[in-house]
Amino acid sequence: MDEALRQARKAAAKGEVPVGAVLVVNGAIVTRAHNQVEELKDATAHAEMLVVTAAAGEMGDWRLNEATVYVTKEPCPMCAGAMVLSRVKKVVYGAADPKGGAAGGALNLLQFEGLNHKCEIRSGVRAEECREILREFFQERRKEGSANGES
Repeated sequence: MDEALRQARKAAAKGEVPVGAVLVVNGAIVTRAHNQVEELKDATAHAEMLVVTAAAGEMGDWRLNEATVYVTKEPCPMCAGAMVLSRVKKVVYGAADPKGGAAGGALNLLQFEGLNHKCEIRSGVRAEECREILREFFQERRKEGSANGES
């Protein structure tokens, strides 16, 4: 989770929503990424999507059966779906997202009955640090908005 937090800080420094992710196989980091939605002008450029895509290329297989994804915020439905489809073994996340999370927050797509694969889930890992990065980022955004006369 250390590296995922480093990635989240990189995202924040670039003005991106501060989410970082790493994909690990056999204890070694295969890929790492942070949100790049604004930088790439791509709504799908979430940290989790980027590590899954890069890992498939790196490993030469779309099946990531032995992979664990560490991510600072509970995955959204898009990211959870990508991890299920790529057969990620385990997802470990920090901050919960009760409104939009798809690993048990708003719904649990990672273990949805009827899908052909279910990911193991471990939640709340370094949750306070992960939440704090997000809280600070959005607090700063609100200040910038009010300073610019936005409401």
